[in-house]
Amino acid sequence: MANFTPKQRMLNAYRGLPSDRPAVAPEFWYYFPAKLLGLDMIEFNRVPFHQALKYTFEKYECDGWGIAFAGNSPADVEREGEERRLDDYQCSYHTTVRTPFGSLSSTSIADRREPGWVTERWIKDFARDLPAYEYMSLGADPTVIDFTGAVQAWEEVGESYLLEFYLGEGFFDYVAPACEGGLEAGTGYFFDYETELERLQEHYTDYMVRKTRAVCERTPFESLFIGCAWGCLSLISPAMWRKWDKPVLTAICDEAHRHGRLVHLHNHGKCLELAADFPEIGVDCVCPFERPPGGDVEGLAGLKLVAERLAGRTTMNGNIHTVETLIRGNPDDVRREVREVLEAFQDNPRVIVGTGDQVGRETPEENILAMIEEAKGLSS
Repeated sequence: MANFTPKQRMLNAYRGLPSDRPAVAPEFWYYFPAKLLGLDMIEFNRVPFHQALKYTFEKYECDGWGIAFAGNSPADVEREGEERRLDDYQCSYHTTVRTPFGSLSSTSIADRREPGWVTERWIKDFARDLPAYEYMSLGADPTVIDFTGAVQAWEEVGESYLLEFYLGEGFFDYVAPACEGGLEAGTGYFFDYETELERLQEHYTDYMVRKTRAVCERTPFESLFIGCAWGCLSLISPAMWRKWDKPVLTAICDEAHRHGRLVHLHNHGKCLELAADFPEIGVDCVCPFERPPGGDVEGLAGLKLVAERLAGRTTMNGNIHTVETLIRGNPDDVRREVREVLEAFQDNPRVIVGTGDQVGRETPEENILAMIEEAKGLSS
């Protein structure tokens, strides 16, 4: 079989087609590219993300994926930002948004040592602030988004890796992380305001379908990406996920497939109970199928169960433990986990040897090389 490019291997895996070898795609996200480029996290945020990933994937001669962004806001929404240095390491960014339905504000912290985090969330009083949040985030027409920058990034990446378009998140993650009080408060609103959120879910689904259609009709992206924050079984129940997220994901997949495009879902944490739902939805690839304690896909037996439930219709990407194995383990530990992944999906092209979420910057390089070499069949 002829050699394939990294991008082609990823696309073949998503489509269930064979390649010259299994794709191997460590999730090089923020930490490791920043380390390689010699940048702190604030400096790294000023570098084009797709270029940082391109440098990293090419350096390690492996396959991979990344995301490009584009969006828009209603014309009558005003934004005002304020940046303030806190100390030698941190800056705060305060944003005020004014809409016809009221004003909202949010604050985040950027740190030279770590990726940023949120300290103030948009929705303080749910009943009062929800209309403004809905208008701010869903009030613009997604069919007129300017995709120029995202398409340019896609062209610059070329065949180096699979650059996907970032659509957004599932419905739970659209609502809950916007709520002051965090996960506890955000989850409670799904019970206290069920009728209001059912209406909002319909609006969100329609918006995401129209955005999907716009990406498919106006860009060359082969694959669309859906992120995950709190909407996973480590934090919410299967019943909540199936009620609030599954219908939205199904509608997105149906629209993407109607245009011949692929959908990649990030669903970290525990996932075994949802594994059979993924092919029902029609999602083409899911990552990262984490091992315990963060996830629930343990060893060869867990991987075989995943393969059985995905039923040859959805691709598994991930499972190499980023902490216990890649950071704390040795190359033999890494190779053992890679072999487990490949054995569980033997003769099944729907597999990508990936990491159980982001590669930490303290990961020894010999462990990354062991993962890539074992997947390539180069280990002795």
